[in-house]
Amino acid sequence: MQIALAPMEGLVDEILRDVLTRVGGIDWCVTEFIRVCDRLLPASTYQKLAPELFAGARTAAGTPMRVQFLGSDPVCLGDNAAFAAELGAPVVDLNFGCPAKTVNKSRGGAVLLKEPELLHAIVREVRRSVPAAIPVTAKMRLGFDHKDDALDCARALAEGGAQQIVVHARTKVEGYKPPAHWEWVARVQEAVRVPVIANGEVWTLDDWKRCRAVSGVDDVMLGRGLVARPDLARQIAAAQAGGPVVEMSWAELLPLIGDFWLQARRKLSPRYAPGRLKQWVGLLTRSYPEAVRLFDAIRRENDCLRIDALLGVRLEAAA
Repeated sequence: MQIALAPMEGLVDEILRDVLTRVGGIDWCVTEFIRVCDRLLPASTYQKLAPELFAGARTAAGTPMRVQFLGSDPVCLGDNAAFAAELGAPVVDLNFGCPAKTVNKSRGGAVLLKEPELLHAIVREVRRSVPAAIPVTAKMRLGFDHKDDALDCARALAEGGAQQIVVHARTKVEGYKPPAHWEWVARVQEAVRVPVIANGEVWTLDDWKRCRAVSGVDDVMLGRGLVARPDLARQIAAAQAGGPVVEMSWAELLPLIGDFWLQARRKLSPRYAPGRLKQWVGLLTRSYPEAVRLFDAIRRENDCLRIDALLGVRLEAAA
């Protein structure tokens, strides 16, 4: 069984990848999408969006990291994938699932699910462009505004050369509204010969059990559920192994929140660092009552020193 941390643009950057993979249970993670338009991106792009690439393509905890691209030009995507491979990308992933309107308007992400032939052309060109030893994978939704072409899209990806397909079990129009249609993951797996990974609406251990039962696949990619419950992957791994499941306490989580904040302080300007903390703590409120109180305390706070005091940390101590 594989448990993956999902790529989430604007949320799961290298800081959160570092913190979440240290908790344990995650077999591999993926960068935020790297948008490809009409040129070969420089190494500085990867230093910004995929810094782990320059440290063996692993997080500090040793979790392998894949590089994800988003775009619609097969040749340009192929060229950039080849360069990423030269930089050390162990796996190249292609994004056909992003539901953001701004991304879709520029012919990226889930809008391409309207064009199965283009999906095939993109994967085929990327597969041709990178060394045979480097897997090419893809992430898709069930369609743009309907599911009628879901199986054709999955076949196009597999026949183009995708060696693994993550299926977010909703359409673009459905966004993140429950439910996720896990039964469609089973249909996709029946339609293709490559491994399929289930994604969408897995917030708890019980959700994963239901997802596995309905979808028929063991492998799972966790997104917001793992951000909201940082030990969810560890819980699933323990349950799968038949061992005891011990939930992470708030006391265990609080030092990780402090470390996340210090990393955000070092990376971001004082204007933006508080927003990143609020974003994560806001999601943690779904799983921890203590996070509700912390969120209330920082909601209107933008002074970094006062947030330091609330979390009991000092930037200098981590320098």
